[in-house]
Amino acid sequence: MSTLAHTMMTAARSADSGLASPGELDRYPYAEAPAVDRVGVPAWDGGDPELGRVGRRAAGSRGRGLHGQLVQQLGQMIVSGDLGADRPLVPEEIGQRFEVSRTVVRESLRVLEAKGLVSARPNVGTRVRPVSDWNLLDPDIIEWRAFGPQRDDQRRELSELRWTIEPLAARLAAGHGREDVQQRLADMVEIMGHAMAQGDALTFSRADSEFHSLLIQVAGNRMLEHLSGIVSAALQVSGGPVTGCDRPNEASLAHHGRICDALATGDGVAAEAAMRQLLTTNPEVERVVPAPREH
Repeated sequence: MSTLAHTMMTAARSADSGLASPGELDRYPYAEAPAVDRVGVPAWDGGDPELGRVGRRAAGSRGRGLHGQLVQQLGQMIVSGDLGADRPLVPEEIGQRFEVSRTVVRESLRVLEAKGLVSARPNVGTRVRPVSDWNLLDPDIIEWRAFGPQRDDQRRELSELRWTIEPLAARLAAGHGREDVQQRLADMVEIMGHAMAQGDALTFSRADSEFHSLLIQVAGNRMLEHLSGIVSAALQVSGGPVTGCDRPNEASLAHHGRICDALATGDGVAAEAAMRQLLTTNPEVERVVPAPREH
């Protein structure tokens, strides 16, 4: 096993145990498994005592402190529909219900406003915005939708988006023969192979996520590069057998290897074809691959 593979697998195990993992891979955030209370979080109209202290709720905390937990909690409630469009959000009420300071509430609402979930206006206050105003490409919103009532729509939309951009990215990447990136991609395939042999799904997932992010970044298209985070989010929250990347298997590993081989020879057509095969490895993908829609 290569040194990189050993380091990455060790880091993945540390992340799974909740410990800080050293090394270069720490800069990549990975979504934790969906918690049981992600779905159906009630609005606070009913006086649910569980909505009292943010610290009592483990979902989405990720060690980010009260500010991060409140953003996660309110974001989930908005995306799930528990706080509907045009619902007023009174900072004082939020602070009392979640037992946090005005500063925490204010900063949390600013984050949600940047994501398009709420708007703050003089003499009107802060209100929930309609879905049409949300930044649906924001990784947090992707996660909240994926673990909420809109999970099926989110999975389909993410799969359609990947089907649209990743084959193109693979073709473009074949024209950019950067040996360092090609070696890194090959390393990720090696790591995936070792992880699959050891039944280490977490390491496989992390290597897979980096593989796809690198591929988009080396495509030479800056607009596509901005979408690399979206693909990473899609891989982390797909929540079911949508593409060949969702579970470690021989077919998925083989397609990743073929993509690497095509990039090494500069064969854009082969790279694109291998990516399409990868995205359709699982039979269930047929229901999410884009097809003509009836109008």
